[in-house]
Amino acid sequence: MAKIIHSMVRVGNLDKSLKFYKEALDLDIAERLDFEGFSLVYLRNDENDMEIELTWNEGTEEYTHGSGYGHIAVAVEELEADHAKLTELGYAPADIKEFHRDGQLLAKFFFVLDPDGYKIEFLQRHGRYQ
Repeated sequence: MAKIIHSMVRVGNLDKSLKFYKEALDLDIAERLDFEGFSLVYLRNDENDMEIELTWNEGTEEYTHGSGYGHIAVAVEELEADHAKLTELGYAPADIKEFHRDGQLLAKFFFVLDPDGYKIEFLQRHGRYQ
């Protein structure tokens, strides 16, 4: 059986991305590997078994996402509080929305973009989103 251990995104400004992921998701550096011309930084917190890998390549300040990338999703206890915090920090999260099916709440969520334009979905812990 396979175990998902990390998801990687390429970043143009490593310091800006590290600041965002710490402030927005409370992710800390689990390991940083610096090489000639590139760095790999693995982020996690005590809540997670899976990591986000930030890959920074010297000389590349911007990446295109193409039409295949969707988003990274996180479950949170206090959706409104996280939305307010991100707004206060200047990250401009989208409005909170609710997704219903047959009159039942499936998800309450919002999206925010990281410094490289990757979508991060914040979901209220509920149902399958724990």
